[in-house]
Amino acid sequence: MKPTEPPAPLTVLYDGACPLCQREIAHLQGLAKQESASGLCFVDVSTANAASPIDAVERAALLARFHVAYADGSRQSGAAAFVEVWRRLPGWRWLARFAQVPGVLLGLELAYRLFLQVRPGLQRLARRWLKPLTAPTGQPGPNPPIPPSNTSL
Repeated sequence: MKPTEPPAPLTVLYDGACPLCQREIAHLQGLAKQESASGLCFVDVSTANAASPIDAVERAALLARFHVAYADGSRQSGAAAFVEVWRRLPGWRWLARFAQVPGVLLGLELAYRLFLQVRPGLQRLARRWLKPLTAPTGQPGPNPPIPPSNTSL
């Protein structure tokens, strides 16, 4: 039996200023730690970072929707990006497989777009009612660089 190769790196680009996103990413990071070969790297794009220079227009696009970036610079966003993350995490792979059923990814994308419409209100509620998360100890220093995009967003 031939051992499987670890997956290529996948960079999760997220809004670290969003209290909803902070909790989701903290959950995903915890799962990624359980799966040492997940290949997931997490980058907060909410603030300027000298190691990952992106212009204001690109930053706004990255903050508007969930994105992942591949090592070659290509990107996925929305439901397709979530599916790429789920493929690499224990307990979520079944949902990634389910998303392959014809029509399911489209349904997930439509649901995500509906969520994006109510996200600002949910963020206001979360800021009012939820305690801010602090970075877990042992987190790496500055964010790694964001792979340059070779596709339009």
